[in-house]
Amino acid sequence: MDTTEVERRVLDAAEALFYEHGVQAVGMDRIRAASGVSLKRLYQGFPSKDTLVEACLRRRDRRWRDALADHVELRPADRDRPLAVFDWLYEWFTEPDFRGCAFINAFGELGTGSPAVADAVRDHKAEVHGYLLGLVRTAGVRDPERLAGQLAVLVDGAITTAAITGEPDAACRARDAAAVLLAPAE
Repeated sequence: MDTTEVERRVLDAAEALFYEHGVQAVGMDRIRAASGVSLKRLYQGFPSKDTLVEACLRRRDRRWRDALADHVELRPADRDRPLAVFDWLYEWFTEPDFRGCAFINAFGELGTGSPAVADAVRDHKAEVHGYLLGLVRTAGVRDPERLAGQLAVLVDGAITTAAITGEPDAACRARDAAAVLLAPAE
């Protein structure tokens, strides 16, 4: 098994286990067993659990934002694109393995006790905000910085609410609120 394959197997196993059970509930032995990679090879690629958690989050960030952008890009470049974010969230919330935001979950478990993980979480949230900012600028709204911040809060609120309640309609309610925020600029 080459290094790339080892890394992929470890990250796949760790990400799935962390997302389903939580970071602190999953030990390196469990990741070793799920990945089929020896503990020695696992630690060669990821010298600590924090390093592994950070790598999982950074990989998930790219995948999550790419999937969101792919969905939104199907809409015309106008005011529908910011609202399409919430349509995508609804689809995600209905997936059987949805367990909320991996970034909020990791930060909730590790807080600032792991600076690398905290940085990965903050970077993800900054990237999402930047993406939303680009969408609202393209939509031609007034005060795009403020609106992007408001949409980011709606996104995180919808994710958290859906995870806690098990109700995907949190995305619909957040979409309705976003439509109200977008309306005054029309």
